[in-house]
Amino acid sequence: MKTIINEIIKDWKRVKNHCRTTVNKEFTDNEPDENFKRKLLISEHSPIRLLEVDWSWKGIKYWVAMEWARHKNEKFISSSRNDRQNSFDRNEARQDNPVNFDGYANAQNLIDAWRKRLCHCATKEARELAEDFKRELGKTCPEMADVLVPNCIYRFGCPEFKPCGYFDKFLKWVAKKEFMFTDIRSRYIAYNEFVKEEWYNTFHEIEGEGKAVINEYQ
Repeated sequence: MKTIINEIIKDWKRVKNHCRTTVNKEFTDNEPDENFKRKLLISEHSPIRLLEVDWSWKGIKYWVAMEWARHKNEKFISSSRNDRQNSFDRNEARQDNPVNFDGYANAQNLIDAWRKRLCHCATKEARELAEDFKRELGKTCPEMADVLVPNCIYRFGCPEFKPCGYFDKFLKWVAKKEFMFTDIRSRYIAYNEFVKEEWYNTFHEIEGEGKAVINEYQ
């Protein structure tokens, strides 16, 4: 695992109460149920921005960190400045030098960024970090992890100039499994089953470690 989850802020009662404000209702002490959480995350209403995740990726390649730095969230990346590292010549620095990356994002930021980085048109290295984050987040916050989907699932079709074929692969899997996916929620459920099967097949090839990882996720 490459993702270290440092902190998750998920005061769902607070989120629910601010939702109540938007429809002219008073705060209550009632905790929202699982159905409310998932419906709100899929709807992407503004109070989901109160849900936040702080995470770290250690020793990733500099150029991969720069890909992730383009997204709208806070990030803190190891400096390459000459005056911070006396033995470091920035003019000679390689793009694959290892750096540490800390990210801090709300749920909306995550949904937006992961649409791009779970896409198979993204670089393999960036996508692997996105997948690893989704698995790790799913251990403690599955309702948030489950809405992290690639753009083709989100939009029900590939919007890229040159489609990678991943959505067609998903549609064939859905047909084979006879999965219902006529609405967005059922489509997300189908996608999450699809990727868990993909991850299991991938990790199963790595004896011991792979089985442990997928068992933790499930």
